Amino acid sequence: MKKFFSTIQNIWKIDELRNRILFTLGLLFIYRVGSFIVLPGVIPSVLKQTASEGNGLLGLINIFTGGAFNQGAIFALGIMPYITASIIIQLLGFAVPYFKKLQSKEGESGRKRLTQITRLLTIAITLVQGGAYLTYLTSQGAIDPHVGSGLFYFAGLIILSAGTIFAMWLGEKITDRGIGNGVSLLITVGIIASLPLAFTAEFTKRASEGGFFIFAIELAALFAVVMVTVLIVQGIRKIPVQYVQRMVGRGSADINPSAASDSIPIKVIAAGVMPIIFAQALMFLPSTLAQGLGGEGGVLQGAEWLNSITDPTSFWYNFIQFLLVVIFTYVYTALIVDPQQYSEYLKSRNGFIPGVKPGKPTADFIDTVTTRITLPGSIALGLIAILPGIASSLLGIDFGFALFFGGTSLLIMVAVVLDTLQQIESYLLMRRYDGLVKSGRVQGKQSTMQQIGSTI
Repeated sequence: MKKFFSTIQNIWKIDELRNRILFTLGLLFIYRVGSFIVLPGVIPSVLKQTASEGNGLLGLINIFTGGAFNQGAIFALGIMPYITASIIIQLLGFAVPYFKKLQSKEGESGRKRLTQITRLLTIAITLVQGGAYLTYLTSQGAIDPHVGSGLFYFAGLIILSAGTIFAMWLGEKITDRGIGNGVSLLITVGIIASLPLAFTAEFTKRASEGGFFIFAIELAALFAVVMVTVLIVQGIRKIPVQYVQRMVGRGSADINPSAASDSIPIKVIAAGVMPIIFAQALMFLPSTLAQGLGGEGGVLQGAEWLNSITDPTSFWYNFIQFLLVVIFTYVYTALIVDPQQYSEYLKSRNGFIPGVKPGKPTADFIDTVTTRITLPGSIALGLIAILPGIASSLLGIDFGFALFFGGTSLLIMVAVVLDTLQQIESYLLMRRYDGLVKSGRVQGKQSTMQQIGSTI
């Protein structure tokens, strides 16, 4: 405990870190306040009944928006339209030469152009999802009868679009001037805000059934899943690297002993939390389609296949989500891990991988290692992602609590918290303060190749 308070004092002493943390907390607070500002003409009390009954995909959407979905709030769509737009832009980079050129283009011009296109696409997606959401509110009878339908849709679309754009702006500002990844933090805050209610609901359910022992087992299983998730997220494969001193005398070359123990750290899940966010964003699309095409309660009648993939406890929903997580893990890893950049870095520093020739063979070797470790990593990521459906359908755990038992909510929270802690750790170590923990990967300075690996 003394170590903890000492670390807090050290964080407060660093002006830049303190200001970044306070700036981040301030913007997150603004985002949470917006989750309780109700759209004009919406009756929140009607939606509360839907919240108590909805344990399906709508309940999952509600968790990702921090309760704003079932509040009929201005942030009801959250940051998800922006995530969906980012997915589409990145996928277009594989199929359309223009987008591929922008993604590979160095400098600010390419990134700025992609950012502009992503923002415009976000507005278009928000209009589509906003229309479906307003239709859902109408089907639930949550609209004041004194408000005209045309006026409600017109004002609602403008406000929802403005809310999503503002949330997107908050995320970008947190990334630029705060601490951590802004978009991921907005989602994480929403998830954490739903945890107390889910915990209480599961405890009440087990208490009414006299199953306190079962509840204790569930908590132990939750702890075990968290530990496994941390191990997977933090797992790395180290490729040993040796450095050669410059040519001395008559062509002699010596291995530099001070750098002989360096290594290239390749993460088991180099893509981090993004495959989970991408997969979940795509899984929201069938629900939006079902709501937009009509049917009682926003369910499309006569289309069982569409209804089945909007139920998070169904086999097909979890099967498709598992495949999407695996695919996006490979796709995003290919985008952020550049073996050629590793190879060029080693060549410029007179470094080499033992037993591997410099240049293209080094890049091919790193690419092979990355591909091999990504397979088990992506499978493990996919299995954890579908744990809520398994826990709810087979073990009878309340779906709201099952979302924290495993799956997307847990993976996002673990990955984002670890990433934020590592950024705080780097500030402490740069100012020669003790780290957050006495042992473990977060503690201690990273080698040069580890720093390169964390940014590629």
